[in-house]
Amino acid sequence: MAIKSVSIRIEEQMLHKLSAVADYEGRSINSHVLVLIRGNIAQYEAEHGKITGELDPAINVKPTKK
Repeated sequence: MAIKSVSIRIEEQMLHKLSAVADYEGRSINSHVLVLIRGNIAQYEAEHGKITGELDPAINVKPTKK
């Protein structure tokens, strides 16, 4: 499975708050965003049925260390 990169625009204050939440949870911002996305996908699928594809939202996808 390929790892893709996504860039987003975010207000500085929102990024600061997201960083605080991620830090509290013991995660990087990137890892925390992935947790939020997985939760959103799971919620969507619970309401609308499974999205077909290869990605299992329960799997933690992290880039390999270089």
